[in-house]
Amino acid sequence: MALYKLGSAGDCVARFQARLQSLGYYRGPVDGAFGGGTDAAIKAFQAANGLRVDGVVGDETWRKLLGEPIVPPPIAAKPVEDRCVAITGAFETNAGPPDCFAGVSGDFDGQALSFGVCQWNFGQDSLQPLLSAMLSNHEAVARSIFQDHFPVLAAALAAAKDDLMAFARSIQHPVKHTINEPWRGMLRELGRTAEFQAIEVAAANRLIETARAMCREYGLRSERALALMFDIVVQNGSIQPIVKARIQKDFEALAPTRGEDPEVARMRIVANRRAEAANPRWIEDVRIRKLCIANGAGKVHGIDYDLGEQYGITLNPVP
Repeated sequence: MALYKLGSAGDCVARFQARLQSLGYYRGPVDGAFGGGTDAAIKAFQAANGLRVDGVVGDETWRKLLGEPIVPPPIAAKPVEDRCVAITGAFETNAGPPDCFAGVSGDFDGQALSFGVCQWNFGQDSLQPLLSAMLSNHEAVARSIFQDHFPVLAAALAAAKDDLMAFARSIQHPVKHTINEPWRGMLRELGRTAEFQAIEVAAANRLIETARAMCREYGLRSERALALMFDIVVQNGSIQPIVKARIQKDFEALAPTRGEDPEVARMRIVANRRAEAANPRWIEDVRIRKLCIANGAGKVHGIDYDLGEQYGITLNPVP
């Protein structure tokens, strides 16, 4: 069963926000972002209609609110590569699709401007190819977003790197490094387009292939395992040889447990061992994030996730 909850985003969220607004439960913007205001409105609606008050829009709440069967999140019908990119993006941005593809940050790390699921940036020359591909291959869409700012962006991308970096720094707060409007809004709208999301997934393909190789290396075969390895590649880079040795030793000592899928047991070992090898400051953050994927559900940065119902990421074998 599909569901929507805190952190979800997109047109389906906007639909029930509009309905909640018309019924007087919601006073915020109909922006497709399932935040605290939408959560409170859903709970108030559920309480008034004798439903379980949990802030989750599942089939029962959806039917009561909109009078029809629930519409699955569009990401669940996408190829597994898109779904893996999306869940990592959600962890990185605390927002579901499409907004997880639109995370934008300024020069807090010396990279001038970072954007997208993998925070491609100007400093490492990784963002320029994505934006250039969008302007070249989908010019009409890009022009509709950037309007009279389109020539400015095109000129910046064609300029020398120092000039591009200076441009990026000129459109953000010099201390807080937050991107100024209208650039922040335009970039986020770009990330919400199907065209730029496809460019992001294509750019992440090398990391996806690395994750596939890691799955084979550790004898894992499921969609959830691919999502786990991709998240490791993006957040942590790799699994060091000494960590691999510990994982393999744990695999050998793994005893069959009634009712537990061996794939899940192995993923939990990988999740815990990779977390233990992280910077001490981030160990628990890494552990919680990785175990959420291994278990198929969990709470990351205060947001509840169900990978199957929200992203269609299951224990089914990867094609």
